[in-house]
Amino acid sequence: MKKILVVNPKGGCGKTTITTNLASYYALWEVPVALIDLDPQQSSLEWLNQRGKHLGPIHGIDGSRGKLSVPNEVQRVVMDAPARTTTAQLRKLFENADEVLIPVLPSPIDIRAAGRFIGELLLDKTLRKSRVGLVANRARENTLIYSNLEAFLNKLKIPMVAHLRDTQNYIRAADSGQGIFEMAPYLVDKDMDTWKPLIKWIENDQKL
Repeated sequence: MKKILVVNPKGGCGKTTITTNLASYYALWEVPVALIDLDPQQSSLEWLNQRGKHLGPIHGIDGSRGKLSVPNEVQRVVMDAPARTTTAQLRKLFENADEVLIPVLPSPIDIRAAGRFIGELLLDKTLRKSRVGLVANRARENTLIYSNLEAFLNKLKIPMVAHLRDTQNYIRAADSGQGIFEMAPYLVDKDMDTWKPLIKWIENDQKL
């Protein structure tokens, strides 16, 4: 079983988008997957409630009260962390994760907030034990703010594993309880390409 935590104490950075789409990727390939929504707002579980029965199954769990156990047959667990997470909560979450993804938006406020958060990670020996990767989210390449974000992320001691496009496809997917991998390929070819390095990093380049 592999457990993936998506976390950033700043709200609105795309944690739920990454969590739901990653869970749908595994469901599409018939990998038994659980989605644990740790956020009291329950955005990931709301997405799951919209999901059609014709799509691959995802086992949803309300983790907002500390429930982290999953069925034995589950092979992949994706956890959507809440915003405003305390250091004590982070330590507990990191202890239960094999991989940690930190989405960062290309805005000055988000870049500064990510800098503070990552600084805390690098200083905390407990948190440093986890395998951590950065994801540039809602990225519009060839813009100044994206260049600033890329330069910032590249200076850190944590690898940037992917950059996800700023596209309406994620909104369309969220409305229907789908992931972009489950949409018509001609609509999402470019988006799926941006996910390839992220999946490769999570799976350590191993086939499922």
